[in-house]
Amino acid sequence: MSRNVVTFHYTLRDPQGRLLDTSAGGRPVSYLEGAGQIIDGLDEALRGVAAGVKQRVEVPAAKAYGERDDTQVQRVLKALLPVEGELHVGDQFKAGEDAYSPIVTVAGVEGDEILLDANHPLAGVDLVFEVEVIAVRAASAEELTHGHAHDAGHGGCGSHDCGCK
Repeated sequence: MSRNVVTFHYTLRDPQGRLLDTSAGGRPVSYLEGAGQIIDGLDEALRGVAAGVKQRVEVPAAKAYGERDDTQVQRVLKALLPVEGELHVGDQFKAGEDAYSPIVTVAGVEGDEILLDANHPLAGVDLVFEVEVIAVRAASAEELTHGHAHDAGHGGCGSHDCGCK
């Protein structure tokens, strides 16, 4: 089965219509189908769509950032956290030094204890995308081997920091 690189612009809203993110006014997104570069529900909806198509895509939470997981919310002593200074509800930081440490959100501050939430901020939220597909092309052998799209502006893995060198 051949795989494509799809380039698109998007506007992302929650079910109430609040703007969450957009690529309007910036660079479009390019991704390799099925490579996990965008959320599953959007990847699935864009399969086989031709360049020039504009469509609304509703993605349920389970196919976006997943459902909320209450086990991802924990109380931690502030002294054990890798941050300095005062913390406020809504603050975000990396929970450790290694590349795979999760980003956590401060959900509460109770004296010396901080309530941390490691769920993605959009976990449990159904998403609504307005998408305009700009281009669709067959993926190159290099892109298939590396498992991601190589943006035309970068000229391949050797000229940007994708870790494929």
